Amino acid sequence: MSGENLPQFRLPVADPDFVQNPYPLLAELRDSMPVFFDPDMNRVVLTRYADISVVLRDKRFGRSALHRYSRDELGWPPPDPAQAQFDAFNGNHLLDSEPPKHTRLRSLVGLAFTPRRVEGLQARIEAILAGQLRGLGASGAFDLVADYAESLPVTVIAELLGVPEEHRALLRPWSAAIVRLYEPSAGPQAQAEAERAVLEFSALLRDLSQQRRRQPQDDLITAFVQAEQEGDRLSEQELIDTCILLLNAGHEASVNGLAAGVLALLRNRDHWDALVEAAPREDSLPIFRRAIEELLRFDTPLPMFERIVLEPLELHGAALKPGDRVSLLYASGNRDPLKFDQPDALNLGRDPNPHLTFGLGIHYCLGAPLARLELALSLRALCRALPGLRLANPDEPGQYTGGFVIRGLARLDVIG
Repeated sequence: MSGENLPQFRLPVADPDFVQNPYPLLAELRDSMPVFFDPDMNRVVLTRYADISVVLRDKRFGRSALHRYSRDELGWPPPDPAQAQFDAFNGNHLLDSEPPKHTRLRSLVGLAFTPRRVEGLQARIEAILAGQLRGLGASGAFDLVADYAESLPVTVIAELLGVPEEHRALLRPWSAAIVRLYEPSAGPQAQAEAERAVLEFSALLRDLSQQRRRQPQDDLITAFVQAEQEGDRLSEQELIDTCILLLNAGHEASVNGLAAGVLALLRNRDHWDALVEAAPREDSLPIFRRAIEELLRFDTPLPMFERIVLEPLELHGAALKPGDRVSLLYASGNRDPLKFDQPDALNLGRDPNPHLTFGLGIHYCLGAPLARLELALSLRALCRALPGLRLANPDEPGQYTGGFVIRGLARLDVIG
């Protein structure tokens, strides 16, 4: 992939300063270089909302190309044996599959992972949050990420799936290890940790799925085992990979979205205070749902996704062939002034708010309803319990993990 006819620019995805605050550079790129070729990542990069939206809906782009072409035909190198388990998982779940496989998987998974099942979790989520908040902040400063944001999504997905209590402490480390391999800068150590996490998580889920076949329970693994459409069912491996995907995608977006959202609110105190005022009301959940949409737009937890070219085409003057990769900067599109009025301002009443955070088209995030519910309830509970919450170090930025494909705070010190 040469990137002919496009300007070249190396996006500093491994630069801590860029990861901490990518928005000034993204604004410059939208203005001066909205489409460019990154020779380090070997891909075309799009920064404007309109271009990203078109690609997400265009069937000539996909999450995978191996359903149509061999690696030799695409000019791709052989698979790396150091990440064989990760690649097998990645090639088998619905996020990285294309029709007709994607259509089949999404239909079967949707039979079990229904909006009704998600909405039925509200009371349980509120009970979990009440337990988490009990005593939080009583001794002064605490880390919002480790002490609050991280635990709810793991607990909820573990209960949904039916993972026994004794195994739940492993889920967060497994998820963190697996998603680290999506970063362009991932190295051999990240490969080894991801491989081990996939193997260990798969072994647990295989045991649980076999148990549920013998003894069904009221959980998502049982629902996946029993999901059937016109005589078709999920294979055991498809079930396993779907469960891993649900943990990874839902957990990372929820943790990073909440931490970044609270940071934004505490830096814009009038917005925090407005939510605190609304929080005690029983009918306040719609206010928090709308606030979450704006927080997910304002500071995007999943800033960069990619699509693979499936047919020869031209994109902004560049001739692309099957197998070429295009990076979509969701974080940039979500701040595009051609789509959003005053995009760098936090506006909790923004409506409509067609942000890109959960994607568009056939790969729109299946777990978006659960993430939205978790985030809205978590933020409301925090406002109710700790209305005086403030940053412990207001003059210092939060500490980020260093990733840009999945961007999140490693810690956020606050005082309750």
